[in-house]
Amino acid sequence: MSYYTDKVAVITGAGAGMGRSLAIELARGGAQLAICDVDAVGLAETAERCVELGAPVEQRIVDVAERESMLAFADHVVACYGVVHYVFNNAGVAFFGTVECSDFKDIERVMDINFWGVVNGTKAFMPHLIASGDGHLVNTSSVFGLFGVPTQNAYNAAKFAVRGFTESLRQEMLVSGAPVTVSCVHPGGIRTDIAKNSTAADGHRPEGVLALFDKIAVTSANRAARQILEGARRGEAKILVGPDAKVMDFAVRILGSSYQRPLAVIAKYLLRTDADGIAAT
Repeated sequence: MSYYTDKVAVITGAGAGMGRSLAIELARGGAQLAICDVDAVGLAETAERCVELGAPVEQRIVDVAERESMLAFADHVVACYGVVHYVFNNAGVAFFGTVECSDFKDIERVMDINFWGVVNGTKAFMPHLIASGDGHLVNTSSVFGLFGVPTQNAYNAAKFAVRGFTESLRQEMLVSGAPVTVSCVHPGGIRTDIAKNSTAADGHRPEGVLALFDKIAVTSANRAARQILEGARRGEAKILVGPDAKVMDFAVRILGSSYQRPLAVIAKYLLRTDADGIAAT
């Protein structure tokens, strides 16, 4: 982690989960931090833990979906530190619901935060990453940016979009010769509260899926953060986090689109008693 000593790192969604773990690991590595979240209490707790580790910390309440707020946050960070080396666009929310049952506003909310939040963070900080001469942009997609599953259409759409956006941007940096390395992160099941705090169409929560997530989420947020930081240090284009992400990435590449039928069968079983309109078998 000494690689990050004295580097200025920006983390969105730092109030909990992987964002908090990224901030703490970077603090241990001697980085200077700029963190944001919509959760003031969680953000303050993260800042306090990082300060205890000796890291300079700038914290700001920011909704990544609000473009002007992100632009103002970038200006604030540069005014404080004079440079930005790393940006981790990590903020995200989860939502469950079929296309039929989901309201437009539900899908828009997921896209606004999970996709447009990444675009806003990228656009706000890209000039400063280029100016640093050694910039690193790390955008969080998901294992659900590699394959689709039922009831995750909004989340899938956002995370597939992050993947496409990030992969295209990485190539643009290579073409232009700009001094910015771009990485796309695909976490598998990470033991955070994102699923527990998720919303759902018509107020229904798929308890079968949530129970399964608790069982298969084998990677802690701290371990995930370390894997992300190691991948970013190496400049990896695609950072797979957790053994499940690696297995599913391999399976989808081998199976192609035929992965969809077995996943649909599994989903039908898990959702058979949920109240979102999917019938029992």
